Amino acid sequence: MAFSQLSRESWAVTFMVAAGLVYEIIAAACSSPQTTEINASTRADTLMKWVTIGFAQAAVFILIAVMMDRDRWPALAGGGLAGLFMWSSYAHAKAAGLKNGGPMTETYT
Repeated sequence: MAFSQLSRESWAVTFMVAAGLVYEIIAAACSSPQTTEINASTRADTLMKWVTIGFAQAAVFILIAVMMDRDRWPALAGGGLAGLFMWSSYAHAKAAGLKNGGPMTETYT
């Protein structure tokens, strides 16, 4: 097996691990986009605060991966693409929830 083929296989693993890490960290830090949309009228700002905190945490891990791997672009590309997808999901959920309202999943007394 040629060196370049081994290197590309490593890139694929690094790319997927970096992308998965962003999704996992953000999921651990906050609710789902669905919950954000359903409860946007009362919790959008709090939920988005935790999305931002999740992104900061994910960025630290992606930067560590970048420093540890000789080929830096797979970690940056995987983490960046996953971050773009997740930010878009939450931003859309917040906007849709604030625009359309709908029944909430929470009651307040």
